[in-house]
Amino acid sequence: MTNEFTPAHWAGAVGMAMLVALWVDHRFGEPPVRLHPVVWMGHYLGKAGDWVQQRAVQTPGVRDVGALSLAAVMWCGGAALCVGAALLLQGAALALPWWAAGAAMGLLLKPLLALAMLRSEVRTVEAALAVSLDAGRDRLRWLVSRDVTQLSAVQVRESAMETLAENLNDSVVAPLFWFVLLGLPGAALYRFANTADAMWGYPGMYKGRNWAWAGTWAARADDALSWIPARITALLLLLAAGKRGWAVRMQLPAEARKTPSPNSGWPMAAMALVLGVRLGKPGVYALNPQGREAQAADADAAQASALRAVQLGVGVVLAMLLGVAAGV
Repeated sequence: MTNEFTPAHWAGAVGMAMLVALWVDHRFGEPPVRLHPVVWMGHYLGKAGDWVQQRAVQTPGVRDVGALSLAAVMWCGGAALCVGAALLLQGAALALPWWAAGAAMGLLLKPLLALAMLRSEVRTVEAALAVSLDAGRDRLRWLVSRDVTQLSAVQVRESAMETLAENLNDSVVAPLFWFVLLGLPGAALYRFANTADAMWGYPGMYKGRNWAWAGTWAARADDALSWIPARITALLLLLAAGKRGWAVRMQLPAEARKTPSPNSGWPMAAMALVLGVRLGKPGVYALNPQGREAQAADADAAQASALRAVQLGVGVVLAMLLGVAAGV
């Protein structure tokens, strides 16, 4: 960073970076796979996970501190690579004038968030459901790890809407939260942690591998980094819903605690409450169980709610950054 790069310049660069990243996301969507840093993270985690699993105890219920330790070391190594690369790129950007730094950082931030793709996936599931239930199930399989073979049309739609709500935090709000706090290294660290949890963070056997101990570090790291953003995401969904959000606010904590995850229940419960629908995972939990069955129009409303929540959150952050830039 040059001597001329003041806190006001930093605030301006961060604000511009957010706007550039979201505009590029809306206009162009995801970068090519070969250039996508989250895909690179996934490649590293895939190979590292294979290495850990070759040394892990595959018998369920057996204590395996060795696998936990090896996975933690590999996680920390990958996280250090991501943070180090982000620091170098951010340092190069900050050598530019604040507006150019903001534009460069926005282009670098974009692959770490995915609002357009998230909304598109929900539309795609709904379009597949319109063709047939089997088509809807097949498309949903791209989004969730649960068994979809016995899901009804309503349950397929519920699952897609849950994915939208959960990933509104994981793929948008949380990366932006950590970017505002810690710059590109913060956003990169979060996306690495969230990707590691998606690939390693299973409580037991998954696809013939035992992740009960090998996935513990990744799951706990993601829980810690997602704790505040998940609750912010839920709050934004309530605020963006206006009077409806105010009316259901007191129900949110109890509904959010119904899920096994300490974080994902918050945005999912908020979405269920503001839309007045039931969302759930068969045999595991039901959020807003008194709500109506989700219909195609509710899938559209969920996408609109997610967009309004992001717009509201970005507006609040920009106002705060403007205050910093103005010296308030």
